[in-house]
Amino acid sequence: MADAVAIALVGDRSEAVVAHRAIPLALERCSRESGIAVRYEWVPSEQSTPARISAFDGIWCVPGSPYKSMRDVLLAIRHTRENGVPFLGTCGGFQHAVLEYARNVLGWIDATHAETDPGGVRNVIAPLECGLLDGEGVVRFRPDTKLALAYGALETKAEYLCRYAVNPEFRGALLQGPLQETAVDEQDDLRAIELRGHPFFVATLFQPERAALRGRAVPIVDAFVRACHVARG
Repeated sequence: MADAVAIALVGDRSEAVVAHRAIPLALERCSRESGIAVRYEWVPSEQSTPARISAFDGIWCVPGSPYKSMRDVLLAIRHTRENGVPFLGTCGGFQHAVLEYARNVLGWIDATHAETDPGGVRNVIAPLECGLLDGEGVVRFRPDTKLALAYGALETKAEYLCRYAVNPEFRGALLQGPLQETAVDEQDDLRAIELRGHPFFVATLFQPERAALRGRAVPIVDAFVRACHVARG
């Protein structure tokens, strides 16, 4: 597997997390169907420094927050954003991608995540009024986005296991620059983002990888692996 695409799965792996059981299945199915050899490695949050992850072709920030080291996860995300490394974030990965952007692009140094700082002044990531716990719902994609292109459609059914999302109070300001809204739910709440000008920087609040547990392909994972393959050259 010397020529395999190398993907770092950044987060704190646990067999109890459903998405963690699904992710290898999604990657292995993608590899079989695309012919792209894939090697993946779980990188604990405390080890996800730029020095540790720089040898990988792509970074997937996985569900399962709060992470043991938010600091290092944010450093990993910043590394991918600033260096054009393909990035996929799902659930907690989505939340921390938004938080990293708020702090380091918008300069909101007081931006926080309510899960770890419930009393924060600027909780960019806030509790959902009704947690999305083992539920599913329709999400609608904005046209001409990587999500829409990957799925070949403008909507799909999405699965969640989530208690936190982007605080509506900050949604407008977050989306004024290169951070692009790419999916919303049926209530028009933000459910996915992409970064304009980046080769592949996609994050979803929902957990698309769960489809692999039912033997289904995961189009956005396929697109991510292809982006990693292109980046590898």
